[in-house]
Amino acid sequence: MRVLHRLDDLAFPRSWVTVGGFDGVHRGHQALIRRTVEGAQREQALAVVVTFDPLPAVFFRRRPARYLTPLREKLPLLEALGVDVALILTFDQRLAETPARVFLQALRQRLGMATLVAGPYLTLGRNREGTVERIQAWAPVLDFRVEMVEPVRLNGERISASLVRNLLAQGRVDKAATCLGRWYTLTGPVRPGARRGQRLGFPTANVLPPRDKWLPAQGVYAGWTTWEGADQWHPAVANLGHRPTFDGNGRPLLEVHLLEWAGTLYHKRLTFAFVQHIRGERRFPSVQALRAQIARDVQTAQEVLRHAAQPASIRPLHP
Repeated sequence: MRVLHRLDDLAFPRSWVTVGGFDGVHRGHQALIRRTVEGAQREQALAVVVTFDPLPAVFFRRRPARYLTPLREKLPLLEALGVDVALILTFDQRLAETPARVFLQALRQRLGMATLVAGPYLTLGRNREGTVERIQAWAPVLDFRVEMVEPVRLNGERISASLVRNLLAQGRVDKAATCLGRWYTLTGPVRPGARRGQRLGFPTANVLPPRDKWLPAQGVYAGWTTWEGADQWHPAVANLGHRPTFDGNGRPLLEVHLLEWAGTLYHKRLTFAFVQHIRGERRFPSVQALRAQIARDVQTAQEVLRHAAQPASIRPLHP
């Protein structure tokens, strides 16, 4: 997959294009992208995904600069779906003020856009003026087709990035995984800690989550973990939070205890896939009480993972 960042320099002969933020690359996004790839392959054209960095909602400060899939995670997902070209446009004031019709005309001229694949809620251009109805009206004049893809729904509710973020904020990582079509993951380098877990009898690999990553609710989770150089996933239980029993503060920390593996993972990049929320984070009256609760958490995680599928690939970002 080619990753490009400028539209002005391009001159593609023919392409199928889909445009959006694609944060999460959830099942609704996947439906759009797969239709784009299928159409492009059928017509021997390029399958192009146009997305933005930062996302418009972040640029306009409608939400914090935290993503379900930061760009480093989004690109492998797009490649796994068969995309030929990912065009990452910098969303700045100039792009924000570009009229929708001008933007579409540039896609037609520079990308050779024969077909735009869109969902019913797509809006483009200045002040979101490019609604689907207007895009469909402009398409014959600008000489491209619009192919509509209906939203993917879960129990009648439209799957969206907002829905996934809300589910994660509630700790409902299992339902979020159903929307995503894969377990939600968090990746970061393992850093030395205070060795409290080792003294408790439950050693942990400590990962400081990236600042640009959307985090699930704080608490204890069952999940699968892997790390650079590993050739499989391992069952684990993890605490995401501030360690209130030890007066923790500052940024949340992910503390991962592997259930069937022992060793040192310092400075390796570790990925934890969230399978099920076990309990919320809370302060315990004593270290002994905390140790007893962790033992119960381990038993719960073992039972959960006995019935939970491992991620489909050792490469955690591939659906």
